[in-house]
Amino acid sequence: MSAGQGLPPNGSPGQGRANQGLPGHKRLRAPREHGSVLIDPPLADVPRMVAVNQQRRAALDYQAHGRSLAELAERGRADLVAAARRYTSAYRTIDESSSTDRLFLAGHQPELFHPGVWFKNFVLSGLARGGRATAVNLVIDSDTIKHVAVRVPGGSASAPVVESTPFDSSADEIPFEEREIEDRCLFNSFGQRAGDTLRPLVSHPLLSKFWPIARARAQVTPNLGECLSQARHVLEGEWGLSTLELPQSQVCALESFHWFTVHLLSELPRLRDVYNAAIDAYRVANRVRSANHPAPNLAEDGEWIEAPFWLWSTASPRRRRLFVRRQGDRLTLSNRRRIEFDLPLTPGDASAAVEVLADLPRRGIKLRSRALITTLFARLMLSDLFIHGIGGAKYDQLTDEIVRRFFGVEPPEYLVLSATLHLTGSQNGAVADETTQLDSALRDLEYHPEKYLDRLYPWRDAPVDVAHWVDLKARWLATEQTRENARQRCHAIRAANEALQAWVEAQRRDLLRQRQEAARTARARAVLASREYAFCLYPEEALRDFLLAFSRSTP
Repeated sequence: MSAGQGLPPNGSPGQGRANQGLPGHKRLRAPREHGSVLIDPPLADVPRMVAVNQQRRAALDYQAHGRSLAELAERGRADLVAAARRYTSAYRTIDESSSTDRLFLAGHQPELFHPGVWFKNFVLSGLARGGRATAVNLVIDSDTIKHVAVRVPGGSASAPVVESTPFDSSADEIPFEEREIEDRCLFNSFGQRAGDTLRPLVSHPLLSKFWPIARARAQVTPNLGECLSQARHVLEGEWGLSTLELPQSQVCALESFHWFTVHLLSELPRLRDVYNAAIDAYRVANRVRSANHPAPNLAEDGEWIEAPFWLWSTASPRRRRLFVRRQGDRLTLSNRRRIEFDLPLTPGDASAAVEVLADLPRRGIKLRSRALITTLFARLMLSDLFIHGIGGAKYDQLTDEIVRRFFGVEPPEYLVLSATLHLTGSQNGAVADETTQLDSALRDLEYHPEKYLDRLYPWRDAPVDVAHWVDLKARWLATEQTRENARQRCHAIRAANEALQAWVEAQRRDLLRQRQEAARTARARAVLASREYAFCLYPEEALRDFLLAFSRSTP
């Protein structure tokens, strides 16, 4: 991996990506050291990537029901920026000079993610400012909310503990788009409760500033994901970032997305073959046995073929897989539960089917793309540069294969970013090695006690019993093992080791005490060295300085 230009002080590059399996498939590892980053390729390569991506998009002459992908992309980019400006301006001041000449995108679920994820937003803003581009962060609200609590460390630096602290009550696992705050008291009190737990370790966490903003947003919107994402984005604005945001649910309402979707569904048998072949190839290349990783294969059930989309209704907001059946000039879409409707297919024109999709929200029906199609559309059709975290980049190794096999073009290049911060500063050290060494010493004490006795008793001064057993063991060790003496030799050596244990008991107690202390230190360091804590739990000043250094130093 290569770090980008203008790394701030104490920002060291993380580990890179190595070729594996299929061409283009790369291994990604999160940086481990405090203050280290993963930037691949280096930021200095971004201008070249943007130029390549723009050329590839302009050459997209693939026809989708009478429109080229290049034409759909031009319309989609303009509509995306307009929608993002409307959405963002509803809760914070925006830059009026945004355009669609250059468009940089990133995205994540609207949750309390760790600083390594938040790092993308700051680099996104810096790159857009330096490249005279519009930056849009997509809020992936079609994903389901799985956790309404965060891990909050407390206790002391020498003996930290971690508590699961809820910010809302549990409910059915439904998409962020549909999830409202269930328990206002629990939500409102989260900042105080989490702060009380955290304060012995972090005296001035960002939480003290962030949660009042989240509570203020909760007075405007009841949606849990919107409260969290908008509060974060308001804070980014206060820190000088100039980005727009837009929920994925609104991306799925764009006309270009509807047109794109109609084409994919009309070509579903071919898409399914390509989609499954790419996943199968990934599993072979990476020796993956799970049928659900990195994504399940699309199924086929008689006339029904599974499509890589979700379908649900506001009345029943649990996500269901979309299945499609083709009969002549009509597609029937169904979630195999209560939702079923038809799309008319007109050769060379998707207008009628697009009108049906555009009318679904009025009927309370939600059609949303799944992960691979979400980033495929964003990268292929909308962005000049897409910024991924490690998880998204792993998925998009599949997206690249789908683009090549289905559309017959080279996919756009993307940037991969991540960072690691420890809650209370650097927690690097060799505690794990120390415990391993002590374990080895305790084992050595059990099987080779004479080495320790040599240090205690010069051989002339050793007690008679010690000298006897040491001498007996030495003679048997010097005796070559044969089939006839193997059992006797083993028993004699074992008896000598057991007899000598009483004479090294003091050393054993000392090693056990050291091992217990090292294990306690290792547990404490593991708690404090986790990179997965919610960004709002980190010290405000240190977190802001680290993130803004990258935002301001990008080329």
